[in-house]
Amino acid sequence: MKRMTRVGLITSGGDCQGLNAAIRGVGKALFNKLDNVEIYGFYDGYRGLIECDYKYMESKDFSGIITEGGTILGTSRQNYVPGKDIVDDEGNSVIPKMLATYNRLNLDCLVIMGGNGTQKSSKLIADAGMNVITLPKTIDNDIYGTDTTFGFQSAVDIATNVIDYIHSTASSHSRIFVIELMGRDAGWLTLHAGIGSGADVILLPEIPYDINKVAELIESRRKKGRSFSIVACAEGAVSIDDIKLDEEASRRKKENSKHSAVCYEIADELERLTGQEARVTIPGHYQRGGPPCPADRVLATQFGAAAAELILKQQYGRMVAIKDGEITSITLEEAASQTKFLPVDHPMIQMARDIGICFGD
Repeated sequence: MKRMTRVGLITSGGDCQGLNAAIRGVGKALFNKLDNVEIYGFYDGYRGLIECDYKYMESKDFSGIITEGGTILGTSRQNYVPGKDIVDDEGNSVIPKMLATYNRLNLDCLVIMGGNGTQKSSKLIADAGMNVITLPKTIDNDIYGTDTTFGFQSAVDIATNVIDYIHSTASSHSRIFVIELMGRDAGWLTLHAGIGSGADVILLPEIPYDINKVAELIESRRKKGRSFSIVACAEGAVSIDDIKLDEEASRRKKENSKHSAVCYEIADELERLTGQEARVTIPGHYQRGGPPCPADRVLATQFGAAAAELILKQQYGRMVAIKDGEITSITLEEAASQTKFLPVDHPMIQMARDIGICFGD
């Protein structure tokens, strides 16, 4: 009798489009290639692994889910001590409980789908003695070692669509519109959506902005008869003044500020400097909701099938990735080593400058 292969599936951290497509890719590939396989889907991210709360998944569970947004398994965030531990609310390590569940179910591997933080915490799980393969998912596209992540293109499509619709009302009322997009640390989403929607200004975490430069661009547009301006702003955008603040000064400014988000501060300053009415739109979690676009369905399926192949080859401790159009994998150590920030000399930024887009610098 052939040996039974037992695999656990986990979706961790924030949700995004394509998670169900990735789950489906893993499950269908394993059932197609193995006669003896058991798949356990853990509920609500790491919580399910910690509390041994899971669903035994049959072949039918992987059908009809490729178009669904979110995750059929649920997800959650777990307290992560960088490079050291995964802990509960009292600060106690939960890794021993994870290992106990792993051993109790006699698992051969965990397939963990998550973002930047999940790649780092997965490394700790692997170091604790569990076989792990990860898949890179995030709308921020900031995971090191892969050209893109699933969820990113769907979010770009949504963010672009939002700005597309803003154009008509901005034009009708001759207003400045500041649209704040997700991206606390990396500006990939804002750059792509800003270019794709014809934004006039793109403000990114990696390029500190001078609000006076932005105002000058808007004034220049108005002199040329362009009565409105669109500012695509990442939630992590920072001014040239604020980037100089130390941690304590930055904290005090946030506590004393009347603005709940950087986009409101930018809109107020632009209204003051230009005398033009400014409005704010924040699509927020709308950007990572709804069904995945076809590109993400394909990519997530490719990643899921590749994870199954790594399991068959018993090549653990790796993250599936795509490089130069080819599906590959890298070590968890490499994937967890750093964040993939948007290079300030990226060709797309230079192209955007060439067509007149302002980055506030």
